[in-house]
Amino acid sequence: MGEIASLTVRGAHKSYGPVAALSGVDLEVPAGGVTAVLGPSGCGKTTLLRCVAGFVRLDAGEILVGERRVAGPGAHAAPERRRVAVVPQEGALFPHLSVAGNVGYGLSRAQRRSGRVDEVLALVGLAGLGDRMPHQLSGGQQQRVAVARALAPRPRLVLLDEPFNGLDAGLRVEVRRDVRAALRADGATAVLVTHDQGEALSVADQVAVMRAGRILQCAPPAQVYRSPADSWVANFVGEAVLLPAQIQDGFATTPLGTLTVPPAGPSGTALVLVRPEQLEVLPSPADGTVPATITGQDFFGHDALLALDLDGGTRVSARLFDVVSHPFEVGTRVGLRVRGPVLAYPSPRLVG
Repeated sequence: MGEIASLTVRGAHKSYGPVAALSGVDLEVPAGGVTAVLGPSGCGKTTLLRCVAGFVRLDAGEILVGERRVAGPGAHAAPERRRVAVVPQEGALFPHLSVAGNVGYGLSRAQRRSGRVDEVLALVGLAGLGDRMPHQLSGGQQQRVAVARALAPRPRLVLLDEPFNGLDAGLRVEVRRDVRAALRADGATAVLVTHDQGEALSVADQVAVMRAGRILQCAPPAQVYRSPADSWVANFVGEAVLLPAQIQDGFATTPLGTLTVPPAGPSGTALVLVRPEQLEVLPSPADGTVPATITGQDFFGHDALLALDLDGGTRVSARLFDVVSHPFEVGTRVGLRVRGPVLAYPSPRLVG
């Protein structure tokens, strides 16, 4: 039986010609947890995964799976010797093998007889489907088989490379929820590479936000959302209203009025972060509110995102949760009020 392991990446560098894909990546993945590496296309997250898997050699730095160094100066363990499983985007099932055959591929005869195949199929919600062929399965079921196949040999580490991309939105939510449950039930250590903020925040125990070959912040999802490391992370992870501000003595003068900021933050010219759910929308302008006009609305059923223009021309977004009792129409004049304190970030490039 395999043992789960932590993952440590220290000072990882990888370039392709003049292009630096990794520029000193540091990452700690605790044993038994799920970590999401989140970033836009081209940020280096897939290169990082391929280096951890052993498909790509580091130029500098080191990678440890548990206590074993699998990559570093003078060391590069082959992929098959790392006991790391990879779930690719497309699942990559063998079309001529049954579901059970796919899941048991690479297991010893004793492992197949142990009931492990049935166990992992049950974990991913496919109990009783071992005799099916891949073409008889839906896309979501095929991706679950790929996860079961990765878990079957009890790898020390499971790497998932944007595994839900090919699924439609509703199915993606269901499959990722079940995959997360399967990973946790099996006690697996997992790294999920994704560009989907909602996916990272909902699936992972910690989120590592990556940009231009570097990890900017690695923390639990709630912390990344509520206390982003900088204004770029704030804007990338979830909806964000970033406003110019002048800060003095813990107060920020902004287009949304005077707001409270942490005293340890920047002073002078800065940016402040207001999440859309912090904006309270009143049916009409009133004392203590900032006048605004609704210019657009994205309705999601459980909530709506309003686009609003302030009288000075600044555009902001507000999230409205009570969309039944308080419907708003485009063109309506409303009043805005900010709930709670806001975060501030240095902004040396702001003019005026």
